[in-house]
Amino acid sequence: MRLGYYAHHHGSGHCRQIDKLAALLPADVRRQLIVFTSLSRDDYDFTAVDETQIVRLQAEDECADDVLKGRAGEHWQPDSLHYSPVGNSNIQRRSHQILDTVYQHHIDLMIIDVSVEVAMLCRAASIPYLYIRLPGIRDDTPHLNAFAGALALLAPYPRLLEAAMTPEWVGKKTLYLDFINAVQQKELTYNEFIKILVKLDASNSKDWKEAPHTIITVIKGYGGHQAIDMKLPELRQLLPNAFIISLGPINDNMRCHVDIAAQVNDVIPFIQHSDYLLMACGLNAVAQAYNYATPLIVLPDERPHQEQDVMAQALIDQERALSWQQFKTLLSHKQSHIDPNGLPTNTAQPVQPKLISKSNNANRNRDCLTAAQEFMNSTTEYPTTKAWFEKWLLPQLELNPDY
Repeated sequence: MRLGYYAHHHGSGHCRQIDKLAALLPADVRRQLIVFTSLSRDDYDFTAVDETQIVRLQAEDECADDVLKGRAGEHWQPDSLHYSPVGNSNIQRRSHQILDTVYQHHIDLMIIDVSVEVAMLCRAASIPYLYIRLPGIRDDTPHLNAFAGALALLAPYPRLLEAAMTPEWVGKKTLYLDFINAVQQKELTYNEFIKILVKLDASNSKDWKEAPHTIITVIKGYGGHQAIDMKLPELRQLLPNAFIISLGPINDNMRCHVDIAAQVNDVIPFIQHSDYLLMACGLNAVAQAYNYATPLIVLPDERPHQEQDVMAQALIDQERALSWQQFKTLLSHKQSHIDPNGLPTNTAQPVQPKLISKSNNANRNRDCLTAAQEFMNSTTEYPTTKAWFEKWLLPQLELNPDY
């Protein structure tokens, strides 16, 4: 089957997701994949997919001469769509780009990550599609219609992190791919990690020959980092002797509260060797950190449909992460046992919730690829979408169409 993938332009996470999935395909099949996105190459440069396979879509912005605005209100907008301007030349052009490319390249199956409007366009044009389900509460009519119109739903996270309020039929129609990570690189030893910090510590603020302080890494993305930055003064106050590393964007007036502010290509050594991670709950960031034993302190960003709040609560419920308040409470309980380096003297290690043994990381990372790999492999094993749907997909689901 020939696959098409629609990647939404908000943030780079949707493009990164198909980059990771594409890497699981054999090279000859991967070259047939077509990716649709209105994100520019400057905002995300694919590694597993060649630029010739990318269809850069016309943006869907409203125009001054639209007959109706995108959200025209009750009685003027279909309940099945979130955003539907009328007479909009941008959307007319992008719809033509999508449909014409599907036809010209003989695309058998679309994967939509994410857009209710593109899903409805495909269903109306009789194009089979799968819909990516992100975490959060998506029980509004447009989402439920997009879910109902799909052959199946794909969740790029473990079933364990499913929201309790998810409708039963939605869960039954979902393939859980677990977290999908890029190909694992060789993990660095602690001493190799310290060498990285020495290079990044341009101010030479620390003598790395001494016993290490508590190392806290703050990981932020470009989808929004102000909320985490606002916690940095309090973090410094809570652990004045900790060595705090900020990865990603940072407000200039907050740099004084961290020891290192940098941007790196590989965050895994920081995840592996830090004593705590402070982060939001974006899907890609959680996917990278989930299988490591480093305690997570989660500060979810505000997102539509409570996407990060739901993910954060699921991690906390599993005792895989601490909320900010839980973290402060933990430190206050241990305050009388903190040594000058910021480590609890009664344990010699940071207190943490119930976590995963680091010795199992390699095996667990391979396991986390299994569901995604099996799914991608399945798309190469059947000559037609119908055969794949009936012989592979339906046996995986707990829901069947009524014929």
